[in-house]
Amino acid sequence: MYDICCIGHITSDKVINGQAISYQPGGTAWYFSSAMQHLPVNYLLVTALAQTEKHYVSELNDKGIKVLVQPSTHTVYFENIYGNNPDDRNQNVLHKADAFTVDKVADINTKLFHLGPLLADDIPADMVQALAGKAKIALDVQGYLRRVVNGKVYAAPWADKDLVLPHISILKADVVELQSLTGCQTIIDGAAQVAGYGVKEVIVTNGSKGSVIYAAGKFYNIPAHPPKKTVDATGCGDTYMAGYLYRRIKGDDIYMAGKFAAAMAALKIERVGPFCGTEADVTSMLTD
Repeated sequence: MYDICCIGHITSDKVINGQAISYQPGGTAWYFSSAMQHLPVNYLLVTALAQTEKHYVSELNDKGIKVLVQPSTHTVYFENIYGNNPDDRNQNVLHKADAFTVDKVADINTKLFHLGPLLADDIPADMVQALAGKAKIALDVQGYLRRVVNGKVYAAPWADKDLVLPHISILKADVVELQSLTGCQTIIDGAAQVAGYGVKEVIVTNGSKGSVIYAAGKFYNIPAHPPKKTVDATGCGDTYMAGYLYRRIKGDDIYMAGKFAAAMAALKIERVGPFCGTEADVTSMLTD
């Protein structure tokens, strides 16, 4: 029995910011898994990529991360372009990977599935419904709100939200994604609407302004931890969710799990690539 199983594509990423251009693996699958590596948790990643990128899986295996691979014709290829504000990102996509299928995860036993779709058709609604019969589901909603036109990624309505949201226990969206998902202009109204589908914990991240978590009719305001320096914002949301879900399954209340998640994300932003600290590093930041 796993504590957490993440389902999502590893990507090949080109990251452009004001300081440098870098090439690296990415996606929820990569950043979430890399963060989980540093936490005492029984964890499995389910991903899909082409044979040419199998070395990414080898890298994770070398770090002690167990990975189940669904073969794919292509690996997702993203170009992420950041401006002076690390909260703003433009994104292009050159290749899409094959969608996940229910049969590949039918035998997995876990306490919680964390779904990280990058594009709208990555994880079909019928698969989410099947997984909900096996364990609780957490969802980073961003991929369901994207469409690709001429290689560029745009916000788009989520056609299957009525089929999927009733099966989600924990949902994460940033402020822009929440507006796209609900049409609401405020976090209060948007989070309440999502909760109306049956989602028990609605997490709304707002970059350097912190995050808000809505559960059982109550809002929890989680302040951001200012990093010592801002180097690379890619993967901060995935790192936040790794910290949050880890602490929730360990028994933390919502506020303390959110505080831990925010500190973990702040440590990640101080360096290029995924989170590489320890639980003790996060705890130390919380007590500073």
